[in-house]
Amino acid sequence: MSRVVVHQTDSRRQCSDLRLALAAVGIAGEGVMRDGSWSLLVDESNQSAAIDEIEGYLRDNAESVVTTTRPLRLYGGALAGVFAYAVIVNAITVTAWTPPLDQAWNEFGRMKAGDVMSGQWWRAFTALSLHVDLQHWLSNLAFGGVFGFLVGRVLGGGVGWLAILLAGGIGNYLNAMMRDADHGSIGASTAVFGALGVMVAHAMAPRTRSTQSAMKRYSPLVGGVLMFAMLGIGDERTDVGAHASGLFAGFVIGWIACRMPEQWLARGDVQWGAGTIAVGILALSWIVALS
Repeated sequence: MSRVVVHQTDSRRQCSDLRLALAAVGIAGEGVMRDGSWSLLVDESNQSAAIDEIEGYLRDNAESVVTTTRPLRLYGGALAGVFAYAVIVNAITVTAWTPPLDQAWNEFGRMKAGDVMSGQWWRAFTALSLHVDLQHWLSNLAFGGVFGFLVGRVLGGGVGWLAILLAGGIGNYLNAMMRDADHGSIGASTAVFGALGVMVAHAMAPRTRSTQSAMKRYSPLVGGVLMFAMLGIGDERTDVGAHASGLFAGFVIGWIACRMPEQWLARGDVQWGAGTIAVGILALSWIVALS
């Protein structure tokens, strides 16, 4: 009796699974490689029944089939964002270290928990651009540049840095809520860990829609926590609460940002607009602080 093709696929595994499904209902099948693809053959007398069985099998298992993850979409503006970050942080840091401006800028710009909770919201943002010493300044410049570049690649330079700034500001505000009124802090590290949180959220987004194991699905979160443990916990000068708050804020903001439509993120006007808003928030914060 002649044999006919009832299904073709590029996947050897799918061909084997379908052959077993047919065998379970008493239909003998054979998988054959032809011209670079797999063909499933059955006796001509079983053709109709085999096709019905295959269609039912594919329909019933459609939700459990793991699809190939689509390529990661990358956007422009990442280097421009890092350049702007370096220029702004360097300019403010040098200004805040130069007499006679140093005392006023550090006094009115630092994050003081009591003042923030009493309504001085701008301190949550101005504190991100101040630094204690050269080591503090250069470390935040380096790590901020690296993480900022990565965020800029997956969200775009403008949207990425707006997300980082918001994560840093919200992180400082959350930290102020949990601290005594006299607690103070300065530095961009809250925003740096906010950038890490954004990256973790973005890395987890495609996994939450797949059928991967829990270990694979949450591996970016585990990696983010381990990196936080290595970089975010230091000596007695390290504000661990600010770092943790920044990481959490960044994760939430990143979860929202990475669900923006790709056509929005690909638009230059959206990226320029977001970048302008980020610069405007920081500029407004300093204007209010010094007025």
